Amino acid sequence: MPKYLKTSSKNFEKEFYDILENKAELSDEVDIAVRRIVKEVRAKGDTALINYTNKFDINKLTIETIKISLDEIDNIFDKCDKETIEALLFAYKRIYAHHSKNLPKDHQYIDELGVELGTRWTPIESVGIYVPGGKANYPSSVLMNAVPAIVAGASRIAMAVPSMNDNLNPLVIAAAKICGITEIYKIGGAQAIAALAYGTETIEAVDLIVGPGNKYVAAAKKQVFGKVGIDMIAGPSELLVIGDSESNVNWIAADLIAQAEHDEEAQSIFVTTNPEIAKQVDKAVASLLENNLKDSIANKSWKNKGVIILCNSDQEIVNIVNKIAPEHLELNVNNVEYYEKNIRNAGAIFKGIYTPEAIGDYVAGTNHVLPTARSARYTSGLGVMNYMKRTSIITCNSDNLNLLAPKAIQIARAEGLHAHAESLAIRLNIDNLRSKI
Repeated sequence: MPKYLKTSSKNFEKEFYDILENKAELSDEVDIAVRRIVKEVRAKGDTALINYTNKFDINKLTIETIKISLDEIDNIFDKCDKETIEALLFAYKRIYAHHSKNLPKDHQYIDELGVELGTRWTPIESVGIYVPGGKANYPSSVLMNAVPAIVAGASRIAMAVPSMNDNLNPLVIAAAKICGITEIYKIGGAQAIAALAYGTETIEAVDLIVGPGNKYVAAAKKQVFGKVGIDMIAGPSELLVIGDSESNVNWIAADLIAQAEHDEEAQSIFVTTNPEIAKQVDKAVASLLENNLKDSIANKSWKNKGVIILCNSDQEIVNIVNKIAPEHLELNVNNVEYYEKNIRNAGAIFKGIYTPEAIGDYVAGTNHVLPTARSARYTSGLGVMNYMKRTSIITCNSDNLNLLAPKAIQIARAEGLHAHAESLAIRLNIDNLRSKI
């Protein structure tokens, strides 16, 4: 049974707080183990990378076989189901089109003092994409991570994907080929993140690492941050659905279960002001699980992480959602516009009964790599901006420098940075200012 909360209950605040704080965190044991792996790969390069890869992935890789050849990529692609390839191409085109509209533009202007100011955007040159090889082995994630980098103009994309027991997911390789990725390594885990961050004799280091993974991958990304950039520390997936008296409870139940099947730690939440709808949704989920998915991951997720919250008003729902800051938010209600206007914290919002979250996972065009564990309060989903950097441009002439510098000199002196003041004053014909430095 899922947790059932009522905002009218005297214990609601404590129970709700427990839900907010009940997020999987990296343990000290994982952190210590990963630190050892990262340190060894950094020091010993290919030797450590091969040893750890063969140990954890039960492989017999060598330096010569760690990279997938172009012929191997083509052979794998040719053997994939043609209809699925067409679907991936369809998704690729939609994701590319959407992200192309989000490209930032350079700009410059001259202010009232005649100073020329501007911003220039340039792509991150080298990107490493991590693709999981366990439960979350999805070709769609290859598209979601790679396409924004392509749109941004990254000149190099290297992909790491573990080949557990020497097996690769063919569609993951096919998705990489669709994206034009030819640099693919059969490596996974913390050792793959270390190799991408620091480089080895075989693998050149990258500037940015993106992509989800297990707790060891997450810990490794956290540890190498600073040496390279990272997208985010992804946690278990989340969906919050808001329903009302007009909702189709079977549709909502299907959406909640779809989210729950990602992982036993995934969380599905249903929120409403209608007690009868809350009961019907709970019953519909139980029925679907009992009849079709009794021993599934989804069943375990709903049982251990599922939540139903009964609120007294629409405003209460808004407050609840903004505190949870869900990765995915479905507005399965009549007053969609009210909620869209007032909810500030959500990774992605799916408006109306004909917009299930699953459409965003594949072909809507938006990105399904979204902030989890309440991080939608302060960050956004993956997009073109993650693969670009902003450079400020400033141009002064002698006239406007004479107007600006005195104030800058005053601030520099106040901060005790006299060399700063001198570097400004030396350019000016203001003797009285220089004499005070």
